[in-house]
Amino acid sequence: MEKPKAVFNWSGGKDSALALYKVLKEGKYEVVALLTTVNRDKQRSTMHDIPLALLEKQAKSIGIPLHIVNLPPAGNSEDYKNKMLETVEAFKDKGVTHFIFGDIFLHDVRKYREEALNPEGITVIEPLWDMTTAEVMEEFLTSGLKTIIVTTTASELGKEFIGQHITKELISEFPPHIDVCGENGEYHTFCYDGPIFRTPVPFTTKEPFRMEFPIKLDTGETKIFGYWFAGLDE
Repeated sequence: MEKPKAVFNWSGGKDSALALYKVLKEGKYEVVALLTTVNRDKQRSTMHDIPLALLEKQAKSIGIPLHIVNLPPAGNSEDYKNKMLETVEAFKDKGVTHFIFGDIFLHDVRKYREEALNPEGITVIEPLWDMTTAEVMEEFLTSGLKTIIVTTTASELGKEFIGQHITKELISEFPPHIDVCGENGEYHTFCYDGPIFRTPVPFTTKEPFRMEFPIKLDTGETKIFGYWFAGLDE
């Protein structure tokens, strides 16, 4: 019987890599593309700050085509929604019926995805859903996937964590309030090797640097947030 066609929403980080690993291992879906969003001007992923060239190298090593959605640098939720709906329509024309994500427990995020995609005839799949983040981290550490921290929220994790490999020893050094998988945005990663990759993805990092961005909250208030970056590059 023909497998349902699916698009995997790829961030380039550890949870995404683990979710893809589980999906490919199970073999239930035909994953036809890795979908990623990038800042149109910077040509880097929107949250993990991974250069497009490295995202392309990840996809090439995995063996699944990369589909890029370019977002305006000062875009809002409507920009994202409109771009994604255009993308959904294009994939539906190719027979895609499922979109796969690497979320763990963010119910508002899953609700948003389902409310946007289900009316379009797309089923949302969440391979890591209902696992605790401790369980996700344990599975990640035993999977053979390798990843480094490339971005942190400065108020949560400091400069010393940038460029560090995710290991059992490193996560034991996280402050007690930090989610072990960074599910609340405390940190983001770049996955470069492991069972989903045919060959390791070569990369370089620079001296960690800090940047601040004004972000509009749901209350309408604008707050300045600081982030540390690894300056990830080819």
